[in-house]
Amino acid sequence: MGRQQHRLHGDPQRFDVLADFIAERFGNSVKTVADVAGGQGLLARTLRKRANYDCEVIDPRGWTVKGVHARQEEFAPAMAPFYDLIVGLHPDEALRAVAEAATLRPVVLIPCCNFWSEQPLGRDELVAAVEEYYRSMHVRFERVTFRFRGPKNIGVVSWPPVIRP
Repeated sequence: MGRQQHRLHGDPQRFDVLADFIAERFGNSVKTVADVAGGQGLLARTLRKRANYDCEVIDPRGWTVKGVHARQEEFAPAMAPFYDLIVGLHPDEALRAVAEAATLRPVVLIPCCNFWSEQPLGRDELVAAVEEYYRSMHVRFERVTFRFRGPKNIGVVSWPPVIRP
């Protein structure tokens, strides 16, 4: 008997919506994508099919579907230079590591759970806390409301600070 598939939580359209957004926003400037805490790898598979990106799921759970490249380990910001884009679609415990990677590479981050602060933070406060961190690190960013069912559909798209000689 094969490995049991895990049930999807949230809007199943989020993978298509996010893949289209990434392809439109980043186009050919991206070749490699890290899908952090990407679970089964449905976003990675969609990005590969729609935009021909070389995607890799980085998730310690090791749940990916057949054919999706994966590393069964926790994501660390030091991994960021190996990719052109870091994506954290509801990255749970990897939230802070994904945000910290924004100092090194472009990041698309859509938080779902408060793994940022010991203080209780709702969705809007959590996104604001990530944005405040980006400001403190001189990371350029914009808030985006994605076209899939919420409430966990607000994210932050960011680019590393511009290094001036």
